[in-house]
Amino acid sequence: MTSWREERRQAAAEHAAALERMKASETAQARKLLQEFIAQLRERGVEPEPLRAQVVGSNASYRTTLTGWYLRRNRSLAVDVDGNFYILGVPASLKARVAGVQVQPSDPPLVVGQGARDGESMPLADLLRLRLES
Repeated sequence: MTSWREERRQAAAEHAAALERMKASETAQARKLLQEFIAQLRERGVEPEPLRAQVVGSNASYRTTLTGWYLRRNRSLAVDVDGNFYILGVPASLKARVAGVQVQPSDPPLVVGQGARDGESMPLADLLRLRLES
């Protein structure tokens, strides 16, 4: 006979695994959207550009080694030529001002800005469509 603690532990593990599967599925869907977006940009002859990381709370930005396309007008999100998704907000740093900054890719979300203030979240598909229309 299993104890209620063991049953709770097992239920929690199953729930965590289900959430992980759902996140992996959403990430795969978002990556596909980004690949299609890049293909459309290339078809239209929109060339990638050097990407800069925006200093949070400032108009300053730092060099990166990345090349790609910005997804938002404020240049806070981008995709590189390989389809990697980047959040380009970084803290101020004297070293980064001189040497540039390394930004790590993130798993792309299906809803950008989820959990943010009202009006700041948007399905990734809509954001990409708007970017293609601009």
